[in-house]
Amino acid sequence: MKRTLFILLLLLATLTAQAERVKVRIFSTNRIEAINISFDLGNYDLYAGDSLLEASVGEGLSVIVKATAAGVNVAVNDFEYGTFKEISLRATDTACILCLNPRNVKQRTYEGNLIISTINSTALKLINDVDFETYLAGVAQSEIYGKHPEIFRVQATISRTWALRNINKHKNEGYNFCDHVHCQAYHNRCVRPDIMLGTIQSMGETIVDQEGNLIETPFHSNSGGQTANSEDVWRAALPYLRSIQDTFSYQMKQSEWTKVINREKWVSYFGKTHKLNVQDSAIRDSLLHFSQEERVAKIFDIPLTRVRNDFQLKSTFFSVEDPGTGDNIILHGKGYGHGVGLSQEGTIRMVELGFSYDQIIQHYYLGSHVHKNAATSQHYVSNYVKEIQQIIETDKQQPGKVKSKKDDWLGQLFRLRDRQEREEVYDPNKPDSEGDWDYQW
Repeated sequence: MKRTLFILLLLLATLTAQAERVKVRIFSTNRIEAINISFDLGNYDLYAGDSLLEASVGEGLSVIVKATAAGVNVAVNDFEYGTFKEISLRATDTACILCLNPRNVKQRTYEGNLIISTINSTALKLINDVDFETYLAGVAQSEIYGKHPEIFRVQATISRTWALRNINKHKNEGYNFCDHVHCQAYHNRCVRPDIMLGTIQSMGETIVDQEGNLIETPFHSNSGGQTANSEDVWRAALPYLRSIQDTFSYQMKQSEWTKVINREKWVSYFGKTHKLNVQDSAIRDSLLHFSQEERVAKIFDIPLTRVRNDFQLKSTFFSVEDPGTGDNIILHGKGYGHGVGLSQEGTIRMVELGFSYDQIIQHYYLGSHVHKNAATSQHYVSNYVKEIQQIIETDKQQPGKVKSKKDDWLGQLFRLRDRQEREEVYDPNKPDSEGDWDYQW
């Protein structure tokens, strides 16, 4: 059975003309010497370079990969194929999910293809070759919390904008992005249909300035009630990254913090590291009673970003209390993160209050607007939005249901689309036939 309709929202490469697929180095901050790969959905072809080693590797089989001085050693179950410069697992259809189990690192799952080589002959280099929108959905899941799809629409839009601006960030290393905060967090495939709903609703949308250029889209956990100017954290003063009052960030998880620091350690830091005359009573008093009603960038011309880094503080937006007794002072802080651009917890609160995703974006990125890529097919977007909403509603009606791997939202969508194309009404209680999972593309 061949399909004329390419199945999945996030796998519709034509919807984002600027990028179809990206390569993301996963487990980039971990040293991986060996990994066991199993299969949650679908089948993969195993290659060494361009040579096919084994076709249709899937559920019930394990691929064991090890780094050696000679290259990548690979075996399927108990059969060892040998050692190669590079191996890859290539998905044979659009509903394929890999389960990655490195030694001493938490398990992750990903869609798309997997490319494995070695680093200095001692560790594995793992790259997820994946459709751009699939990647963005995983980023949205990793970067922000919440329950409303509009939250994830905002995150997907700013993450898409950042990714398109930085598409070649790791080009010289053979991939586009890493999976850590150096780029954007990408610690799993998207497993929630509400996150996918927000991502597909943002298809083709980016944030641009008044000249139509993609903007920088930094974000942080919580502004503490006021965002920061870009030049107060980095060098460039950007017109759309201005400090604004942000009451939406109040009374959220990361709104406030405290830290107790030894008084003499605090004072001597400024003397030894920054050469202040801390014997001067006026200087010492200022250090022990520093206060920020509104954000400032420096204390005695010392960047607060440096102080934050050296004392491992949650933000630069803090005041100092000296109780006058004991050995310690107390830092009372607001917010979490660098403070520039969008506050994620402010976003969550704005969604709860009924603000739309574009109103939220314009609140945090001054003078910007959301640009819709003319190549985005609204037919496909609308179609898949309706179907994912149906899956969400079905899940709500079955709270606490123990799901099989085929009950994953991706599996549900696959079955739903297949039966629609055969002009059947999808009954979630009807057993799958063998043909439901045997597709040709």
